[in-house]
Amino acid sequence: MTVALVLHRAGGAPVSTVFRRAPFGKDDPFSRHREIAWEGPDSMISGRVSFIGELEVASFPHIETIVVVEGELTLTVAGEAPLVVGPQAGAVIGSGTSLHIQAGSRVRFVFCAAGCDRPTKRGLFPLHADANFKPTATLPAEVLLSPSPECRSDKVFADDAAQYLAGTWDSTPYHRIVRPHRMNEFMHLLDGNVQFAAPDGGVLSAGAGDAVFVPQGALIGWESRDRVAKFYVVQSARA
Repeated sequence: MTVALVLHRAGGAPVSTVFRRAPFGKDDPFSRHREIAWEGPDSMISGRVSFIGELEVASFPHIETIVVVEGELTLTVAGEAPLVVGPQAGAVIGSGTSLHIQAGSRVRFVFCAAGCDRPTKRGLFPLHADANFKPTATLPAEVLLSPSPECRSDKVFADDAAQYLAGTWDSTPYHRIVRPHRMNEFMHLLDGNVQFAAPDGGVLSAGAGDAVFVPQGALIGWESRDRVAKFYVVQSARA
């Protein structure tokens, strides 16, 4: 199984990941612009988009987390102030949300989206690097090769129907064994550097500005030597 897929490198450096141009369902607003790197049997996809123009969406057809890597994207929900999303910032769009999407010049973003037949949370939810962090559960001692880290999270979005959570997370340095990843996870690193270890001894390095996707069940380890902060999306995949 693939250990991790690199969706974007800081500065626009080339990636070896294979993308395919395809929509996410028949009503996908970004159907002509979407490039999918991973699609699972659990109605989740991840990849990248390059977009310019305007879209009026009466009901957003799925849940989508967007993190801009170049340019600016303006998202407007009726009755609310426009949300301008630039590099190193993001937003979560709940399924069923009515909104206007605008990019006056080319914008590039990475995404993680999931289908949701019975959405439980509509609206637009900004992601910020300067999050309102709160302590969260740490890792069990049996998987750690280092002292236990201090982990914090700011969960800004949760849709129970899709088992989809998104927010910002950070941690002090730690080293973890190679083990099956517990969930599908999208991450866009805001700070720090991570070495993702594979069972064959290979290592994938990711740093600030990089975006990766790790499928549930992928055998992967983690080593960080300084504080790491990231935007995240996680989903417990259905059987």
